[in-house]
Amino acid sequence: MLKIGGILNIIIAVAHIIGLFWAEQMFEKTGAVEGMKELAQIHYSIPYLSTIFVAIIFFIFGIYGVLANSKIRKLPLLKLGIFGISFIYLFRGIGEQSYNQIKGTTTTSETIQSIVALIIGLLFLFGGLKKWTLKKRITNAQQSI
Repeated sequence: MLKIGGILNIIIAVAHIIGLFWAEQMFEKTGAVEGMKELAQIHYSIPYLSTIFVAIIFFIFGIYGVLANSKIRKLPLLKLGIFGISFIYLFRGIGEQSYNQIKGTTTTSETIQSIVALIIGLLFLFGGLKKWTLKKRITNAQQSI
């Protein structure tokens, strides 16, 4: 589950970078066009730099998911990272959709983004629970033998 969530994050990161070649259309499709126009008024490069920054965050989330079960490389604060990523996604998925429903401003694009966020958040949550509760059970079983 963690690996799937990680791969999805890496795909999202790459999509952000590729989307910069068609930035205006990407911002329009994702509902970010107004915010990006405001940022562009400050400096034309801010929408591009912020998109690159977001892509880096998605990539880091992806690395945490993909390498969570790796025996080769231990990532710092792995448990906190996995459950933190899960919380961020679940909060984003549930919180934004709830807010939009209350305000009556929900769109198909925002609903799809919220569903994707919920799915990734659940992958990280259940993957993390599986990793650490299974590990605990194995350790307890070995100690009782």
